[in-house]
Amino acid sequence: MRFIFLLLLPLFLCSPVKAQEDLPQDYFSSPLEIPLILSGTFAELRSNHFHSGLDIKTHQKTGLNVLASAEGYVSRIKVSHFGYGKALYIQHPNGYTTVYAHLKKFSPAIQAYIRKVQYAKESYEVEVFPKANELPVKQNELIAYSGNSGGSGGPHLHFEIRDAAASPMNPLDFGFNIQDNSHPLIEGVFVYPQGENSHVNQNNNRQKLRVIPLGNGNYITENFEAYGTLGFGVSTVDRLDFASNKNGVYQIKTSVNGNKLMQIDFKKFSFSESRYINRFIDYAYYKNERNRVQKLFKEDNNPLSIITTYGEKGFVNVQDSLDYNYTIEVKDFKGNTSTIKVPITSKTFPLEEITPKKIDSTAYFAKAGQAIAFDEDGFDIYIPKGALYEDAYLDIQKDGEGIKVHHDSTPLHKNMTIGFDVSNYTVKDREQLYVARMTDWGAAYYVDTYKKNNRFSVSTKTFGKYELRQDNVGPKITPINFREKRWMSSENELIFKIEDELTNIGGYRATINGKFILMEYDYKTDRLVYYFEDDIIKETENKLKLIVLDNVGNSTTFEGTFFRKN
Repeated sequence: MRFIFLLLLPLFLCSPVKAQEDLPQDYFSSPLEIPLILSGTFAELRSNHFHSGLDIKTHQKTGLNVLASAEGYVSRIKVSHFGYGKALYIQHPNGYTTVYAHLKKFSPAIQAYIRKVQYAKESYEVEVFPKANELPVKQNELIAYSGNSGGSGGPHLHFEIRDAAASPMNPLDFGFNIQDNSHPLIEGVFVYPQGENSHVNQNNNRQKLRVIPLGNGNYITENFEAYGTLGFGVSTVDRLDFASNKNGVYQIKTSVNGNKLMQIDFKKFSFSESRYINRFIDYAYYKNERNRVQKLFKEDNNPLSIITTYGEKGFVNVQDSLDYNYTIEVKDFKGNTSTIKVPITSKTFPLEEITPKKIDSTAYFAKAGQAIAFDEDGFDIYIPKGALYEDAYLDIQKDGEGIKVHHDSTPLHKNMTIGFDVSNYTVKDREQLYVARMTDWGAAYYVDTYKKNNRFSVSTKTFGKYELRQDNVGPKITPINFREKRWMSSENELIFKIEDELTNIGGYRATINGKFILMEYDYKTDRLVYYFEDDIIKETENKLKLIVLDNVGNSTTFEGTFFRKN
């Protein structure tokens, strides 16, 4: 048996890489009382966004004390079924804001504050902005308990530091010390010929290079013949001590023959630019291979502030009769560096000897810089200006009760609208009609459907097949710890399971003896819970009524009686 001893090191040692002199290095303290081990790093590549903070491990359990990282006041509380779940925002005197998300529960004073709001609005999902004098906190004061609420994939604390403009910043730049003694891992290097005359080994398509590890963070790729303008991409992750998670890196630099080309710094970004991650990565490769390749060149419609270019937008221009040495340098926050050398031999070939890119032309051509609309026998499609990152031929086909709108390996930056003519359906039938997104394997997923007269529509950022479906079945309600006329004096919670197979849970409302009770819904487990500590019940005999709706209006009602001593 092997034991790992984890030493509780000081949390505010300055990074040996680069402590930003204009950022306070000893102002923020750890939000947890345990050593900081991360499952997610800042600006890590996620679906449709960069990760905006640190994900801190909580020993795979919930309920750990969460502490205010510095003095200030609670400036925002948001409770939602999805996203951050239960989240706190603390405004600090120095202008920064810290964020604590996926919480299980708030501290007693904050819990009482938000419960009052929830009961006043008769809603679990609320968002409030307390005034500076309402919920002041001191550094290291208990503010919440760690959890797994919202869109969390497992128990952890999501922690952020935002500047005065609400832009997330890398918390590691503020002096937090995380142990990391490993070089970033290089999983792949790719080359992207630009323009039909460019090639890599006589091929105009993306090419994956064979990467040879040399040890101690050094790599070299196979030598290849090329000509013209080339862009490169790298698939890389970092691993921290005491964790097996594949995390994001801190910096990537590129150069050719010793001349700087590009630098990517994962230190700060704005939420408004985060979705441009889909332009930054090779999106088609990710959708097909589930691996994110970061493009080391800056294309049009990529305004990401994390990227600095020093010439040619990161591209390498390979000319005749010259050899090139392209270098990629990848660093983690602790300064561990991996270096990839890419030797290039220049060689030209006639155009007819170069394998061209395959372009599937269709009747539907869309320009990225223009809005465009299509009509297709009972369907209409509108793609706004700026939704596409580049011009594209779109594959649009009617398919039974649905329509295929291109394929999901092409990213959309803005919502397109798909309209459905439902004039052939009766008014009654339309009540249970909805639009579903169909997967390649035939599964149907409900999409928020806007209904107006004879036209139903959806707004979506995902290409694919969409079709009309019908849902005539109400949600299913299953009691977990409730039985008719049971004494529940020893129970702390009232628990139900609620499910809807087709259109998901759209809403719910519960009362005891006619009074509203607040029930917390976790969509990941389908659990609906009422906590008796809310102290709504005053009688011994209690009549419970629970109504659950799906997203097309089907409802199911559960009624019962239980007893409880107060």
